[in-house]
Amino acid sequence: MTKPRVPSLETQPAVPDEERNANLLPRSTNGAHAFSLRVPDGDTHARHVCDDCGYIHYVNPKIVVGSVVTWHGADDGEIRYLMCRRAIEPRKGFWTLPAGYLENGETTEDGARREAHEEACADIRIDALLAVYSLAHISQVQLMYKATLLSPDIAVGEESLEVALFRKEDIPWDDLAFPSVRWALTQFQEVAETPVFAPFTNPAEMDGKPD
Repeated sequence: MTKPRVPSLETQPAVPDEERNANLLPRSTNGAHAFSLRVPDGDTHARHVCDDCGYIHYVNPKIVVGSVVTWHGADDGEIRYLMCRRAIEPRKGFWTLPAGYLENGETTEDGARREAHEEACADIRIDALLAVYSLAHISQVQLMYKATLLSPDIAVGEESLEVALFRKEDIPWDDLAFPSVRWALTQFQEVAETPVFAPFTNPAEMDGKPD
């Protein structure tokens, strides 16, 4: 049964920069910081600047890393795609690829490996950078890799309700969590047997905008 389409993090209206930034301002216990929104000297963008000490509060895009992970050891010789059904909002109950925010001190490849292990207890090999997506309306950059599952032994992680290895024809296209999941799966299939290729970007018809 197809689930009803509801707004996702990637498809929600953009939050104005000044509103989003204000919500992230550092709080002090003694009220020492009083911020105002202005363009600092030598800058071109309005920032929240402390009126007392001159501290400038910068808010930059988040980096998301993930992968299209495939298993090539099935008895029938068909490729299987690793997917996870989300146990958390946004889009709880919908299917996604193993992906999440990059942590400090981590390479993008290490982050993609970690996410696969956290969400599906999967051991993967990173093969190539598949795509870089710019989602300006949510201030996010996504790096998606092409990866190989090293063992079919997968299990549910804390952020997953279910994990599965799907044949191409069994991918739950109507129940995907985010537009970028569809982009990555579709673009992967274009280069599934190609060892060297240029990474993809946002599909031309999307250009980083919600669908």
